[in-house]
Amino acid sequence: MEFSGGKRKKLRLADDQRNACYPHSLQFYLQPPSGNVSLTEFETLAIDRVKLLKSVENLGLSYMKGTEQYQSKLEAELRKLKFSYRESLEDEYEPRRKDHISHFILRLAYCQSEDLRRWFIQQEMDLLRFRFSILPKDKIQSFLKDSHLQFEAISDEEKTVREQDIIASSSTFGGAQLDPESVYKIPFAEALDLFRGRKVYLENGFAYVPHKDIVAIILNEFRTKLSKALALTARSLPAVQSDERLQPLLNHLSHSYTGQDYSTQGNAGKISLDQIDSLSTKSFPPCMRQLHKALRENHHLRHGGRMQYGLFLKGIGLTLEQALQFWKQEFIRGNMDPDKFDKGYSYNIRHSYGKEGKRTDYTPYSCMKIILTNTPGQGDYHGCPFRHSDPELLRQKLQAYKIPPAGISQILDLVKGTHYQVACQKFFEMTHNVDDCGFSLSHPNQFFFESQRILSGGKDIKKDSVQPETPQPRPSVQRSKDSSSTLDSLSSALDMDLEELEELLQ
Repeated sequence: MEFSGGKRKKLRLADDQRNACYPHSLQFYLQPPSGNVSLTEFETLAIDRVKLLKSVENLGLSYMKGTEQYQSKLEAELRKLKFSYRESLEDEYEPRRKDHISHFILRLAYCQSEDLRRWFIQQEMDLLRFRFSILPKDKIQSFLKDSHLQFEAISDEEKTVREQDIIASSSTFGGAQLDPESVYKIPFAEALDLFRGRKVYLENGFAYVPHKDIVAIILNEFRTKLSKALALTARSLPAVQSDERLQPLLNHLSHSYTGQDYSTQGNAGKISLDQIDSLSTKSFPPCMRQLHKALRENHHLRHGGRMQYGLFLKGIGLTLEQALQFWKQEFIRGNMDPDKFDKGYSYNIRHSYGKEGKRTDYTPYSCMKIILTNTPGQGDYHGCPFRHSDPELLRQKLQAYKIPPAGISQILDLVKGTHYQVACQKFFEMTHNVDDCGFSLSHPNQFFFESQRILSGGKDIKKDSVQPETPQPRPSVQRSKDSSSTLDSLSSALDMDLEELEELLQ
């Protein structure tokens, strides 16, 4: 694959050539992509895939997988991000190309640790499960063949002979008859999970698997191949990371925040200092609520807490003048000399508003940044309560917030599964009496503004004096101006991965 600094020139392919490139709306990603990709497009494709997989994760935790609500919301997300999802749609080449390339880009970003690999594999499996569930039955056999799966649909005659045995062996059928096209003959070794559960009919070294059970075997094959491919990609990664244009993006992608930056410009004048106490109990997320409480009780926060809370307040509308007044008043209550505050603390506040130093206008921290960086120590109050609190302490906090016992159990189960943002989203739904908040929570300021929207009946936040926020620097990809620049290391690394993977799988 080659990379250039300019825009990609769209390839003009005949319909049959385009169809040959991507015959289906889903695939096992057995071949790495080839062709030209600009660095701008590389970054865009990667970010869109991250957004998609995060939506897959959130929907899978909010709804029962396979239900009508889950299916419709995931389809809407795929449509919005312009990824492939249905076989019957016209001109699917670009969405399928996007799907193909973006998957391989994220392999590079998510191969770097066991936790990242596990998360990536799970979301890709859920995405494949959805796409397979809406794949037309007349396309299934060709998809299996293209995926190198030796799963053969048996004839009606074979089915008639074995129908009763298949029904008796499968938990899928409650005495019902087999569907016309629903049984596949596969090697016994590919159906070990079904065999262990005594859920499949075996004969002469083959398993006869109904259509409803075949998806589990397909997903298992996909997981095995993707897991091996990620391990091989990790070995080849140094060759790719040596390219200074891609290294910052790849290092940032797995922890990236892809939503709104909540810069202050549009929020100035929305709140006053007198409103902060009441807003903290109604509309602050638990991370900011805990910081506000600690500040009021101790009249001081350490640097990590001041940065996290200060940028949050900036994002909801606090002006620089208000921020200086707010922090100074509170610190003076803790017996700090006003001159000491002016000399030791006001500079940092002005710096966060872009008025000192490099004049960088910082944005509020996203959930990912709070969860993954600057772990709090003893005496600190920053961080994410769902990520950094002891489970029993978290239970006590939730009880103090009037969360019912059943709700606390739900939240703690999500925390145990490391779904910290979804746990916070569940907290939002319970404290605002909504069954479905209608968004995927990824930012403390998003929590605040969505809370205010609900509490005000869908209207904007009311009143008072506060000012705008500022943008937090993000890693960026250096864009080469040389349109002929290439990254042979990426292509060779991916090719090597595939060749080694093929040998392992044979």
